[in-house]
Amino acid sequence: MCKHQPRCPDALAPDCRAARVVVSHPEQGWSLLCNGVVLFEDAGALLPSGREVVPLGTASAATCAAPTGLALAAVAA
Repeated sequence: MCKHQPRCPDALAPDCRAARVVVSHPEQGWSLLCNGVVLFEDAGALLPSGREVVPLGTASAATCAAPTGLALAAVAA
């Protein structure tokens, strides 16, 4: 639960990437945001549900709330 003021956007909010970083691992290329979203250096993301959000700026880019049809299992394969 976010304790920041103002509160960080929810993981399903269109602006979910605006949440504060709580854990950063630049050497591995990812950061954990306050809302549970894992943000990757290519701007792709994983939601707490395991759903993938493609990087911003790509033809199929989606907001955090829009499904991409790919699950965590597909990413790990």
